[in-house]
Amino acid sequence: MKKTVLAIVAILVVFVAISGCGYNGLVKLDEDVKAKWNQVETQYQRRADLIPNLVNTVKGAAKFEQSTLTQVTEARAKATQITIDPDKLTPENIEKYQAAQGQISQALGRLLMVTENYPELKATEQFRDVSAELAGTENRIGVARKDFNESVQVYNTKVRSFPNNITAGLFGFSQKAGFKAEAGAEKAPKVEF
Repeated sequence: MKKTVLAIVAILVVFVAISGCGYNGLVKLDEDVKAKWNQVETQYQRRADLIPNLVNTVKGAAKFEQSTLTQVTEARAKATQITIDPDKLTPENIEKYQAAQGQISQALGRLLMVTENYPELKATEQFRDVSAELAGTENRIGVARKDFNESVQVYNTKVRSFPNNITAGLFGFSQKAGFKAEAGAEKAPKVEF
């Protein structure tokens, strides 16, 4: 009986010590990071879902550079194949994901730049609608990435802070990577008329 009471007291002490060292807080922040990551993926998927509509609209309205359409389609296919488990948000995995999404952005940029040569295409309602949806999605992606990075920052701060770093080490909570600016982003694009 005395050993049972001591065991129960010991379990309660361990429970209080663990919760006092931030375990529950780490779990909550980890789940927040995962939820924010899901939002990032959702917005990128939304963009990927809009791309076929844009490509088909362009195909139907203009004799177009086939290589540009092929690049957009291939970049979309490659990017939608890359997924990251929210428990494995390492710098390397984020970099691979970001590189694939960057290829879509570049291909879409070329597509939209070439469409400038087709005023009748820009005048079609369908093209305007899909372009507006795509622009809105790009803004949503930016917001989702910002929210994700903020969540990662809060989580990483907690994981690295004492005494939470002890609890994090004991229970396998490790730092997570966030999005960084793409290479060359520090240079402003040249606009010439």
